[in-house]
Amino acid sequence: MFIDSHAHLFYDDYGEELPDVLRRAADAGVEKIIVPGTTLETSKLAVALANKYDSVFACVGFHPHEASKANDKELTEIENLCRKPKVVAIGEIGLDFHYDFSPRDRQREAFRKQIQIAIRFNLPIVVHTRESMDEALEVARELCALNPGWRAHQSRGVFHCFSGNAKEAEDLFGMGFLVSYPGIVTFKNSPVIDTLKNIGLKRVLIETDSPFLAQVPMRGKRNEPAHITYTATKIAELLGLGLEEVARVTRENATLLFGLDDGKQD
Repeated sequence: MFIDSHAHLFYDDYGEELPDVLRRAADAGVEKIIVPGTTLETSKLAVALANKYDSVFACVGFHPHEASKANDKELTEIENLCRKPKVVAIGEIGLDFHYDFSPRDRQREAFRKQIQIAIRFNLPIVVHTRESMDEALEVARELCALNPGWRAHQSRGVFHCFSGNAKEAEDLFGMGFLVSYPGIVTFKNSPVIDTLKNIGLKRVLIETDSPFLAQVPMRGKRNEPAHITYTATKIAELLGLGLEEVARVTRENATLLFGLDDGKQD
């Protein structure tokens, strides 16, 4: 059984087909799906999906592309959503210096403020980085040092779609974070393959990032949680492990990170 730790099921790409998408996921062995918001509106949609479907859990927050919208009023509403029983993390938050759809100063402000929300609610964070790993690491290091009690005996979050190197991964592990891999591990000559081989599976999650980043052999098609089997199979091949072991370790990591066995599923 798998946990898809990152899938944006609220996109119009699914629409009325969503029940069939979830059925295919269940048939493929996906028992739980984490749906991160990217704005206040999509965070509310993620919560609504979590309330409707037993297998779905929500994260709430502003993606760095949308950081310009993250004013104090909107962030207060994100805080209010944190009280919903199936909200398991703050995310998707972070820094994206590739597109700069929001000014970098607004991205930095929103990132820090949303981590502070996570600290207040003792929730993990789901972090997006692109051409911003050094600064994201520095922010995480600073706020972890200032708040040592924040999830001191639990994982503090996950850097999703991790494109960093092994040294950066080890730095994150030392701060209590995990990393997650989508279909990029199936891409030919992907640099993350060497990183994964160096760090192993111990602190890794798997995800689809649906509807994006479809895996080989599904490139060019809409991604969905059922396709996580391609990612898991490739990781098993790269690390010389059985598929069942990849499923078990990544499922246990996701369960502990998101508190999926502490009543959140009720």
